[in-house]
Amino acid sequence: MTVIIRDLRPDSLEDAEAVVRVRRSAVPFEVTTADSVLFGVRTANPAKKYRLLIAEQDGETIGTAHVGVAYDSSEPGQSFATPQVHPEHRGKGAGALLLRAAEEHLAAEGAKSLYAWVMDEPASRSFAEKRGYRPTRPAHFQRLDLADGTLPPLPELPPGVELRSARDFEADPRPMFLADAETTSDEPGDISTDFGDYEDWVAHTWNNPLLDRGLSTVIVVDGAVAAFTAALCDGAGRYLSGMTGTLRAHRGRGFAKLVKAHSLHRARAAGYTEAFTSNDGENGPMLAVNAWFGYQICATEVRHVRSLA
Repeated sequence: MTVIIRDLRPDSLEDAEAVVRVRRSAVPFEVTTADSVLFGVRTANPAKKYRLLIAEQDGETIGTAHVGVAYDSSEPGQSFATPQVHPEHRGKGAGALLLRAAEEHLAAEGAKSLYAWVMDEPASRSFAEKRGYRPTRPAHFQRLDLADGTLPPLPELPPGVELRSARDFEADPRPMFLADAETTSDEPGDISTDFGDYEDWVAHTWNNPLLDRGLSTVIVVDGAVAAFTAALCDGAGRYLSGMTGTLRAHRGRGFAKLVKAHSLHRARAAGYTEAFTSNDGENGPMLAVNAWFGYQICATEVRHVRSLA
């Protein structure tokens, strides 16, 4: 009955499928597939020092944790690790073992602080606090029923506004990279992201197997990207808004609502039955946009941090 901690084998579809089962049980609001799990391990930037840990008991995967250094942050020394344990196997020490392995790995790589997401429930908060983690900020998971719910009617396109998809940028995705870089840098959060490596972005964002470029919708004004929403899909009915952003010069024109509306309508027409998203608790504008669509908060998680120095 001993719990062991090991790394996911990057050539093992069996391992990846086990990780997906744990994630879907522990955090059913995420969208993930075995292909995306293996993709994340195989293509991780060396500077990320990435590890995908597995907690195993009697040959069964009962927990997992993705662990790494925030190499694309403007503040050095930040890292992340979030243990997830199957609800039927909690209380066996798997979460503590995963977290300890993550802390040891990240400290050895020179990380100074470790950030972890913790579900906003008494047992999870107590687990984090007992191990020296303090809460920083909440984020809200939201769900929209695409099968039986009602989407608002599509807003009309204002004059001079063109609607495209990310697929239209496959020959040259650099405009999408520049838009993603600007809008991501303005996102509220504990770990700032200020990426400038185009090739790295192509490898890990543009080529992500979850990214549906046809459903990822883009607004173009005067030939340039003005807003976009990235659609991450599992091909089995679940759609996740990976990022919705409007460039600074075009904010206040309702483009976030417009671009999401078109993507969601197309996702429903393509047979997707559930849409998910997650927003920082301080991101009032996007929370309001999602409420307009009918998204409902289904869970809250709270970011916690601990010093490793």
